[in-house]
Amino acid sequence: YILMVDRGGCSFVQKVRNAQKAGAAGVLIADITCLCSDHDCISANREDACQPAEPIMYDDGSGGDISIPSFLMLKMDADEIKAELRANNLVQVEMQWANPSHNNDHTEYVLWTNPSDPGSKDFQKKFKPAAQALGDFAYFTPHMYISDGIKSGCQDYEGNNICYSLCTNNGRYCFSGPDTKFDSGITGADVVKESLRRICIWKHYGESDRVGSEWWDYVAQFIEHCDYPDLFTDEDCVKNCFSKANVDGDLIENCMSDSGGLEANAPNALIDIEIEMQAKVNRGIGTQSALFINDVFDKGEFSVNAVFTAICNGHLGRTEPEICKECDDGCDEFNQCIAE
Repeated sequence: YILMVDRGGCSFVQKVRNAQKAGAAGVLIADITCLCSDHDCISANREDACQPAEPIMYDDGSGGDISIPSFLMLKMDADEIKAELRANNLVQVEMQWANPSHNNDHTEYVLWTNPSDPGSKDFQKKFKPAAQALGDFAYFTPHMYISDGIKSGCQDYEGNNICYSLCTNNGRYCFSGPDTKFDSGITGADVVKESLRRICIWKHYGESDRVGSEWWDYVAQFIEHCDYPDLFTDEDCVKNCFSKANVDGDLIENCMSDSGGLEANAPNALIDIEIEMQAKVNRGIGTQSALFINDVFDKGEFSVNAVFTAICNGHLGRTEPEICKECDDGCDEFNQCIAE
């Protein structure tokens, strides 16, 4: 059976987990507030309160044990089903989904992440072969989540950094996550610096072909060798990652400096671009990694197989890449299939 529950009271993840434990095959979460743009809903419910945008069902990081699908239904749609159920009528629901396709010959996938988020690290270490196999059929773009320190109040009226080690550039650019520290270990400023480094690597090694083999290699090397409190800012460790990923370290360091650097009370052009992009997207972006496929927030798990399948689904209705036909869900040994 498919269980319908009202929104509110606890997180989306907890609702779906409870339904799964109760034996449900799927979950419909009924919104209880009208969209401000849905005048019929507001009029029918005689409500003054409304929400300006559709809410996003977001995994809070604890949903790895959930295996059943779940959808959020707008209030007006959910109310129709509720009316039928209250009248003791049988309601049959079909749950179906696919990523929307672009009107071109490729799928675009965008990863919003940061160097300290554990949720997508395994994916970032392992996805390079799939990205290469997809080639021109899939355009990748990584973005780094960095907070606007000025808007967050981390720079006082005299231009001083009042959030200390959470920020760079006198409080202009900050990061605060569950693993960042003020006085020891990995600080927010450390995360901002590593984020800028990865932005520069993408700019020079991925922006042109939208695959970015060297970017994937560097990130994998960093996660493997430097992603520890005592090595996160170790320059020798970073240089070793540059070398193993065939990245010109001097080129990247110059990029970081030429864009505005991280020391003075001055803007950094590349970080400003990231912050502007965050404001435009403004959906599901935060300290936890988020994936968008063809501009749609993907709520699936961060595994190589799941993301590869989601990207391939973005080709439905058009010419599907051969690699998708060969290595999608039906492939017993996914990694071997991709490698071949």
